[in-house]
Amino acid sequence: MPRTSIAARALTAFGALAVAVALVACGSDSAPEVTPAIMAPTAPSTATAAPPPKPARTEVILATTTSTQDSGLLDLLVPAFQKATGYQVKVVAVGSGAAMQMGERGDADVLLVHSPAAEEKFVADGFGIERTLVMHNDFVMIGPAGDPAGLKGVKTVAEAMKKLADKKATFVSRGDNSGTDFLEKNLWKSAGLTTPKGQSWYLETGQGMGATLTVAREKQAYTVTDRATFLAFTGKSDLPILLEGDPALLNVYHVIVPNPAKLPKTNTEGGRAFKAFLISADVQKLIGEFGKEKYGRPLFFADAGKPEPTAR
Repeated sequence: MPRTSIAARALTAFGALAVAVALVACGSDSAPEVTPAIMAPTAPSTATAAPPPKPARTEVILATTTSTQDSGLLDLLVPAFQKATGYQVKVVAVGSGAAMQMGERGDADVLLVHSPAAEEKFVADGFGIERTLVMHNDFVMIGPAGDPAGLKGVKTVAEAMKKLADKKATFVSRGDNSGTDFLEKNLWKSAGLTTPKGQSWYLETGQGMGATLTVAREKQAYTVTDRATFLAFTGKSDLPILLEGDPALLNVYHVIVPNPAKLPKTNTEGGRAFKAFLISADVQKLIGEFGKEKYGRPLFFADAGKPEPTAR
């Protein structure tokens, strides 16, 4: 189903969502933590749905990763949320590390990030509340078709990292303190290696995933990327996937609301509204379908209400 058709269908169901979201956003004790599934009407109605009540503070600042932006997912979700609730979203797509720094400063109303260890510290330090599982996909390692480092056929990421270091094969890192950058640094560490920062063959872009993929293509270099952004860049890059499926490459996304007790100037109601939207049944279905029509497979797997995905 085309993306526009999916979005249109979802918007017809989101009229009821505005009420449920408002309850959760207000932090009512009677409101459920997870928005209940939205029931479709039993018969078509010709009545025009009433617009949602205007929130007291309409702007919601979403600090998120570049992968949710570069994959096109936010192009689907943000307009639907705005229409359903009356909020207006300002998206700041940066690395997960930078997104959490925004949260610590009180410069974001809600976070959608994918750096679990850093997220746990963010919450433990009192900056975030209501950290909630949203979705997952995975990372893949790509590189030049000629594969000078010999990664084809390698079974584990640890072995791949050792081959890259041994061959001093050109590798492009994001180097931006993002969730992807954090994962990549851990891959070197898990292989018993020091991150080759400063080596001539190790290049850091300091930019998001899309820009890093462009540099890797231009340099005919290796890199680690989330699968969603890689698929969204199909046709823009000739670098094939050389390694996938290692449990170490799991990529999990959570939504976090900044703690109003510590950050009282943030729009907590707006942040909670966006969280409730993301984990609602209809939106989870949208997330699970996103990418199927264009790529033949979903770019993300919806996880709200499920146990935390784990490497297995």
